[in-house]
Amino acid sequence: MGTNIRNVQDGFIGEVTGINICAPLTSEQVAVIEKGIDDYAVLTFPGQPLTDEQQVAFTRNFGQLEITLSGQMAKPEERRFQQLELGDISNYAKGDSARMYDRADRKRMYALANRLWHSDASFRAVGAGYTLLHARIVPGKGADTQFADMRAAYDALSAADKAEVENLVCEHSIVFSRQAIGFDDYNPGFDEHLKPVPHKLVITHPKTGRKSLYLSSHIGGIVGWPVPEARAFVRDLTEHATQSRFVYSHKWLVGDLVMWDNRTVMHRATRFDDLKEVRDLRRTSLKGIGLEVKLPQQVAGADAVAA
Repeated sequence: MGTNIRNVQDGFIGEVTGINICAPLTSEQVAVIEKGIDDYAVLTFPGQPLTDEQQVAFTRNFGQLEITLSGQMAKPEERRFQQLELGDISNYAKGDSARMYDRADRKRMYALANRLWHSDASFRAVGAGYTLLHARIVPGKGADTQFADMRAAYDALSAADKAEVENLVCEHSIVFSRQAIGFDDYNPGFDEHLKPVPHKLVITHPKTGRKSLYLSSHIGGIVGWPVPEARAFVRDLTEHATQSRFVYSHKWLVGDLVMWDNRTVMHRATRFDDLKEVRDLRRTSLKGIGLEVKLPQQVAGADAVAA
């Protein structure tokens, strides 16, 4: 049986079957997946018992892997994996698979912002391309991952709203998303990683030509706007973009891998009892290709330095 992609939700989610991604892929299989991610923006691969090495190898089929910001900023003894390309999306305390976070653990506090709608690494000058998340242990209740289709959200705007957002430039920083939940306990020496970077609010996919809103909880301002007005406006847009008609909620099973395009999707984790139940997922991300935003002339000199 060949690779098959089943339409799950109105051209937004595709379920991929007939392929073993634990093994090396052919060029034809890679091409099918790349076309699928362009068409659907989110692909699910059920029942794939990947090892860490296999997940990294599968991700490399599609581009250059990101080094995680949390991995760079964490002390070596705090890392669960020494591979900085592999993100630890779990509630294990300081990499200790025998112990979950205490309620006030600073890493738990930092990770709680993943429950806000965001686009991965939009706090970098070039945000993430694809993100891939693989489930190793899932709790009995909650802990879904929700995805919002930013293409459909843009399409649903009125003509006047589209004209208003077309040339706006937003300022993104990891600080803004963590401020929203009251977190400010960063390791010293990483100021360059925390500086805001500019991204256009409306981006055009370099392969499909389709426009999307580029929203994220990492947004803290709009260039040229007063901060309160900018944040209220972004909040209104986010409420529009995360209406139920644009959202898919993935209920994880062990072995699921989900792959999405951060150019066209926001996502968030949903709440679960993380003090009693284990959730262990591994994340890989690709450096953004075709994500670098060309700023309008008046802000072309803005500081776009990031990790």
